[in-house]
Amino acid sequence: MSHSSCNSVQSPCIRKCCLDDKDVCLGCFRTLDEITSWTSYSEDERLEVLAHCTRRKRQYAQKYKGN
Repeated sequence: MSHSSCNSVQSPCIRKCCLDDKDVCLGCFRTLDEITSWTSYSEDERLEVLAHCTRRKRQYAQKYKGN
């Protein structure tokens, strides 16, 4: 078992950082605030951020790839 529960939810960063006009990374779909605060988040907060990322990614795909 890990000595810190915050280490069990890994960052979604894929090292392809590019922020859009709303400061959302088009690599991992986290906001700039979520990226800079990641290490201070609890495991539950990280899971919540990942859920937001999934929604943002889906919305981006529908908007730009659905045309």
